[in-house]
Amino acid sequence: MMEKIASRPRHWLTSTALSVLLISAAPAFAVTPADTLVEGFAIDDIITMDPAEAFELSTGEVSANTYDLLVRFDPDDTSKVKGDLAASWGISQDGLTYTFKLRPGLKFASGHTLTAHDVAWSFERLIKLDKSPAFIIGQLGLSGDNVTEKAKALDDTTFQFTVDKAYAPSFVLNCLSTTEAAVVDRELVLEHAKTVTPSDEYKYDNDFGNDWLKMHTAGSGPFKLREWRANEAVVLDRNDNYDGEKGKLARVIYRHMRESSAQRLALEAGDIDVARNLEPNDLQAVEKNPAIKVTSAGKNTIYYISLNQRNGNLAKPEVRQAFKYLIDYDAIGATLIKGIGQIHQTFLPKRMLGELDESPFKLDVAKAKELLDRAGLKDGFSVTMDVRNSQPVTGIAESIQQTAAEAGIKIEIIPGDDKQTVTKYRARNHDIYIGEWGGDYFDPNSNAQTFASNTDNSDQGKNKTLAWRNAWAVPELSKETEAALLEKDTARRAQMYRHLQQEVLDAGPFAIIYQKTEVAGLRDSVKGFELGPSFDTNFLSTITKE
Repeated sequence: MMEKIASRPRHWLTSTALSVLLISAAPAFAVTPADTLVEGFAIDDIITMDPAEAFELSTGEVSANTYDLLVRFDPDDTSKVKGDLAASWGISQDGLTYTFKLRPGLKFASGHTLTAHDVAWSFERLIKLDKSPAFIIGQLGLSGDNVTEKAKALDDTTFQFTVDKAYAPSFVLNCLSTTEAAVVDRELVLEHAKTVTPSDEYKYDNDFGNDWLKMHTAGSGPFKLREWRANEAVVLDRNDNYDGEKGKLARVIYRHMRESSAQRLALEAGDIDVARNLEPNDLQAVEKNPAIKVTSAGKNTIYYISLNQRNGNLAKPEVRQAFKYLIDYDAIGATLIKGIGQIHQTFLPKRMLGELDESPFKLDVAKAKELLDRAGLKDGFSVTMDVRNSQPVTGIAESIQQTAAEAGIKIEIIPGDDKQTVTKYRARNHDIYIGEWGGDYFDPNSNAQTFASNTDNSDQGKNKTLAWRNAWAVPELSKETEAALLEKDTARRAQMYRHLQQEVLDAGPFAIIYQKTEVAGLRDSVKGFELGPSFDTNFLSTITKE
């Protein structure tokens, strides 16, 4: 199957019924087949299927269902990691070397045997390709020059991985549980590798199959990619060579549907089985339909406003505190994010190691005025806020604009698309910014490092964390963040992150507003569909249809 698709990357499926399911302009659709799940999903973020290159949420879900990892974090207890391909592992006394024993009898979807040599080569291609996701593994001390020594197969079933510092084991294992660390079929991928002329920017003589893997998969997960049509559909077929419990469905189709209203109408008509991007109004509508049920799960994405400390007024501690009292959390929770988010005021999401369940702030204009008076700003001041043109962000900005005006702060909202607002934010040219942050890996360091660490506040600083973007110089908190990264005692490490969150909550230039909730509407015939705590824990193999 893979070879046939490889020869025709724009291959059109021949099944009439399947083609109808994928044609978004058709006025009506056939009932979805009993062995096929059709999901309406906004998947226009996908730009590549290569796990060493993809850094988009939709691709992460596809990779999680088509590739295996050495280890995965446990969706039921996100503070723990469990084996995937690895049957067991051990850590050297100095904390630098991790040795993994693979389960026997593993196979890729192609039928090729999966060995520790495939694991080592997967790490090598990730680091040498050096695409955006490579930093997650690279931060452990790997480079193109040392990766073959740091990540190597000792025999067919033993993989050894050496890091540069004695990090907390949970940090290392959580990095290895990301989709970037997916194990790829070395034999199959090398058959499709392209010759490359080495240069100063890229010193290797082949592309490690990167061009081919943009449109294909080469994994050992419960499904395999049949086809991806950009901005149209992703089609997965069951992998009958899968070593674990095989998928109940023969096929899963992600059909690109960007608009929430279109997803709702298709779900109500039975044209799709699952709607993945329902906004509050459409969510409330489908909840009234007896043929549809709704499921949800908190994600590790948080939304916040940030105050640039280059602005003299915003740099005053009392002003930072005042803004946290000028957000109508209750109203935002009851309207703008109803069903799609929960009010949350600390930088670690719920269910993560070290989470701090504290929400001390509420709308209190009188308190805010008192703080502004103490800051010498009794009459208020004017400031700008950069806002993306999307909901619920725009609505939240307008809400804050109104409540801030009651305290004398005049906020000018500057709307823009994602690229415009993010580019300005990264250049530290904003006053106030509304943003979202989803951890790159399910470890508290991913959030702590960005909210509580800024090792070089100059414009030339290399670690461009969110603290750096807002010019918040915090040398002591930066040291504490580094210390937490190296703490091996899990309980002690969790306490260190709780302390960091309390410091940011009390004094930081961030007002964290809510944690995202992912929701999905399902036809009653769909069973076993569960949303996980992250984009790469939405698994397909347990789903059935009646």
